[in-house]
Amino acid sequence: MTDDFASILSPERLQAGGSGPLYVKLRRTLEEAIRAGTLGHGDALPPERDIAEFATVSRVTVRKAIDELVADGLLVRRHGSGTFVAKPVSKVEQRLSQLTSFTEDMARRGMTSRSEWLHKGIHTPSPDEMMNLGLAADVKVSRLSRLRIADDQPLAIENASVSGEFLPDPFVVTTSLYAELERRQVRPVRAVQRISATNMKEADAHLLGVPVGAAGLSIERISYLGSGRAVEFTRSLYRGDAYDFVAELTIG
Repeated sequence: MTDDFASILSPERLQAGGSGPLYVKLRRTLEEAIRAGTLGHGDALPPERDIAEFATVSRVTVRKAIDELVADGLLVRRHGSGTFVAKPVSKVEQRLSQLTSFTEDMARRGMTSRSEWLHKGIHTPSPDEMMNLGLAADVKVSRLSRLRIADDQPLAIENASVSGEFLPDPFVVTTSLYAELERRQVRPVRAVQRISATNMKEADAHLLGVPVGAAGLSIERISYLGSGRAVEFTRSLYRGDAYDFVAELTIG
């Protein structure tokens, strides 16, 4: 692999990488090698001092080029291990016209989904939960927080709140919340979603495997029964590089 990098990062190849500052040429050269498959998923980059020597540039130039590739999601730094070529991200397309669970969405796409539970518990409702679920202060809520993963790729952090009237024991939910609500005959039939852009904070970025400050989609959803009663209030954070939300528009 050292010989491969010496070839990829030769001064001659770097100078053929178009116009612009040296760090741009170096970033472009590495990006082309990644996209062409010359550098594959999981390949480790040499230390920055070796890259600087191969390309006859400064370590400052190398650091700036790698920083940009990390920010773009093409490289990932692992503390104490080095810098590696990141796993390619498969985009998931979600239609906004359908009210389905994450488990159902992934199954329909032929993807294997799973969750890592971050929290389950029964709580006194917050002001937001009381307002969005229409709860009195003495009604408990079940909170369920989990990391959503498809084909071993973390996609979203989901924080759901359900009135204790509809879900008195959150620990009975093992896979799909909607499947449990359906079993209890209180599965929602419609929902209102609000989507906004955000940047990943450190804790969320760590869970989702993206750089701090990476683009994300923040989604708030209130789901309702046929009677009009709110049954679920969910705040989710999706990877901006892995999820597309699609809406079909017609003339009304």
